[in-house]
Amino acid sequence: MSEPHPAETPAVFYDAVLQPHRSLPPRGFVIFMLALAGLSFIVGLIFVLNGAWPVSPFFGVDVLLVYLAFRISYRRAKLREELRLTEKSLTVERVGIKGERSRWQFQPFWLRLVFEEKDEHTNRLVLASHGRSLVVGSFLGPAERRGVALGLKDALARWRARLSPSA
Repeated sequence: MSEPHPAETPAVFYDAVLQPHRSLPPRGFVIFMLALAGLSFIVGLIFVLNGAWPVSPFFGVDVLLVYLAFRISYRRAKLREELRLTEKSLTVERVGIKGERSRWQFQPFWLRLVFEEKDEHTNRLVLASHGRSLVVGSFLGPAERRGVALGLKDALARWRARLSPSA
C-alpha cells in the first residue's frame, strides 16, 4: 500500500505586502497630542486670564480636529495589498480599511505589467490581462511603487525563463 503524497506547494516567485507608510508611530502620536493639548491649555488659560474667555473653547476644538485627522489617517493605514506570484497565477488580494477583501487572479503568461511614469514624482503601476486591468499600490509613494514594479518585473522574467527550455 502506498502512502499518500503531501500536496506540493507551488514555487513562489514574488510575495509582497504593500501598506501605506505612516511616519508617526502610535507612541509619537500620543506624545504629540499631549504636547499639543498642553500648549493649547496654556494659551487658552492666558486668554482667560486676560479677559478673552470666549476664545478659550476654540483651543480645545483645534486639538479635537487634529486628533480626528490623525485617527482618519491611522484608519487608512489598515489598507493593504498582498501580491503573490506562483507557478500557476499572480494573485492580488486587497484588504480595505473596514476589513473587506477583494481578490484578483491573473495568469502570468498573459500578464502585462504597465508602469506609467510622467516624471520622478508621478507614476502608476497597472496589471493588465485579457482586457482587465488593476491599479496596484496607488497609496504608495513614487519610489516605493517603482520598486514594486521592478521587483514584479524581475519575478515575471524569472517565471517566464522557467517555462522556456534551457539550451
